[in-house]
Amino acid sequence: MKNTHTPIYNAEIVAGSLLVMESRKIARLLLGNAGPDDWHQAIVIDNVLQKRTPSSAKRQARLIKNRLSLMKPELWDLIVQGPSDITVQALLAAAIKHSSLLGDFMDTVIRQHWRTFSPKLSDKDWKEFMETCGQVDPGIEQWTPSTRAKLKQVIFRILAE
Repeated sequence: MKNTHTPIYNAEIVAGSLLVMESRKIARLLLGNAGPDDWHQAIVIDNVLQKRTPSSAKRQARLIKNRLSLMKPELWDLIVQGPSDITVQALLAAAIKHSSLLGDFMDTVIRQHWRTFSPKLSDKDWKEFMETCGQVDPGIEQWTPSTRAKLKQVIFRILAE
């Protein structure tokens, strides 16, 4: 029997947090309607994201493009030209829309902390959240401990940003 489970969560967010400077550059490419050759030139040849390897640059460019593609060009313009605080808020909105894991963490764990005036997140908060997510999406059980640790690191960094 074929498994027809559609995953709710994915771990793509491990490729990076909000990546403000990199996102400004990708948003500029999106606003310029860059074609595949232009993307290759900017990301791989010119290394506009200033990554050590082409594979790292492509991975982060793909993550950012996937996030920003869910939003309208007006938001891309805010990311390129807006002040830092507006850019961060726009990127947070795009990251939440792109990652159900981030959105659900904020909706459940952060909301509960806000309601109870608990200022600090704990490892226990993350562990309980992941257990709950595993009940909703059994595919999470296939994620390695290192992937789970990286997810926690990236999501907590996004919240700090």
